[in-house]
Amino acid sequence: MQITRQADYALRAILHLTRASQGKRISTSQIAKAQCIPSSFLAKIISQLSIAGLLHTSRGARGGIALARDPSQITMLEVIEAIDGPVQLNVCVDRVGLCALEENCAMQLVWREAQDALTTQLRNTTFAQFI
Repeated sequence: MQITRQADYALRAILHLTRASQGKRISTSQIAKAQCIPSSFLAKIISQLSIAGLLHTSRGARGGIALARDPSQITMLEVIEAIDGPVQLNVCVDRVGLCALEENCAMQLVWREAQDALTTQLRNTTFAQFI
């Protein structure tokens, strides 16, 4: 399993904003250059993060991007799910009835425990921890 490049870029953009001065607006081009993210791709990511309530954006000479909440209130899981949707290691974990072997599957419990461990770690990791 691997997160998408888009989710990785989103995480790096949030991290960049976290490390910037509190409340300071930063241009998309500045983030793109510092994090080696294609500008056109970053614009789409910023839009998704803004819709998810993680970023504030404004246009104009004094415009830019800023975190919508304190870094201690933004988790890695939120960012990943804003881009990729729910984290799911296997389709059988959250969707009952998709697998014909579900009732006798020896691996389903392992998949659920692994997913729970991963999502718990991502949910408990805030961007304040990276400052």
